[in-house]
Amino acid sequence: MPWIALRMLTGDRVKYFGLIFGIAFSTLLIAQQATLFTNLMLRAAAGVFDVSTADIWVMDAKAVNTEGTLALPATDLFRVRGVPGVAWAVPHLREGGSVRTPEGRLERVSVIGVDDATLTGLPSRMVEGVREGLFEPGAILVDPIGFKKIFPGEGPKVGRELELNDRRAVVKGIVDGAPTFTAGVLFYTRYSQALDFVPGTRNRMTFVLAKAKAGEDAAAVARRIEAVTGLKARTRNEWAWDNILYVATSTGIPINFGITVLLGLIVGIAIVGLTFSLFIRDNIKQFGALKAIGVTNGAIRGMVLTQALWIAAIGFGIGAGLTALFISGSSNSDAFKGFYLPWEIMAGTGVVVFIMVILTGFVAIRGVLKLEPAEVFR
Repeated sequence: MPWIALRMLTGDRVKYFGLIFGIAFSTLLIAQQATLFTNLMLRAAAGVFDVSTADIWVMDAKAVNTEGTLALPATDLFRVRGVPGVAWAVPHLREGGSVRTPEGRLERVSVIGVDDATLTGLPSRMVEGVREGLFEPGAILVDPIGFKKIFPGEGPKVGRELELNDRRAVVKGIVDGAPTFTAGVLFYTRYSQALDFVPGTRNRMTFVLAKAKAGEDAAAVARRIEAVTGLKARTRNEWAWDNILYVATSTGIPINFGITVLLGLIVGIAIVGLTFSLFIRDNIKQFGALKAIGVTNGAIRGMVLTQALWIAAIGFGIGAGLTALFISGSSNSDAFKGFYLPWEIMAGTGVVVFIMVILTGFVAIRGVLKLEPAEVFR
């Protein structure tokens, strides 16, 4: 019976390829939009992911994300260091600034101050130069995308000078940091140098980065810091999720992407359901003949299930391949740098697509199941 079902399915090439196209298009739309949404949300926590050595982030009690917080007094650093279970704690600064290149270009940048002694807070991968270049006066490290924005038409190189908030800065290296949600320019420098680059109020320290002692649970140490200091302390994973949830709940991005995914599902159901119904209607005589020779309704359902699984597998495979090609090709561009295709999204899309096709197939054969074989031969 499966062989007969597939012969019936492929006999009408127009409807056969129409079903595959509908499933492939629906798969592409759902998987692509879900992938873009996931990667954009991960960018909201890019600043947290870049700091791999610190277990705990300490900040003002009202902080909502890495860009929305109040500066702390320098004394809070020593208070955190004195909490039992803390192995070490270092200052961390994140402030905005304006840069002027020798060509006169202006650009808004984010200045990130890392620990003077250990450079904690600096991404690990260097594209050009060395991390130790930050120990030179006026030294900064720039991300590759930011270098292109400031020096268009030039390849990443060390030694370029620019003016950062009316102070001379020298690019001593290119560091491959994760792109942020706003895709802004990132400047990394030592904490003491950042204080000179970004003059401000009496309180200057944005965060305290801390490490739990060996054998201590980071979450327990974070709660201890909150109890002792009254500050907000979050583990690295907790703070990353806080940043993601803040963007998800304070912007219309989830709704916009959700509408697109829903439209992909609706289009898939409409195309597959309509085409499947037409296919069943055009083959009503064949199904009636099969019932006349003793084929049961259960066997008919098995035939339709075989047809549904066949076109779902082919359509999903094509749609998944197109999604992978799109993400792979786009990840080489600056706008989509670092984007990847999570296997969980493809697995979830596959489940949705197969359920969609099977349900529409079974809805389409309701008339066949009620069909009396004698009606076909009248």
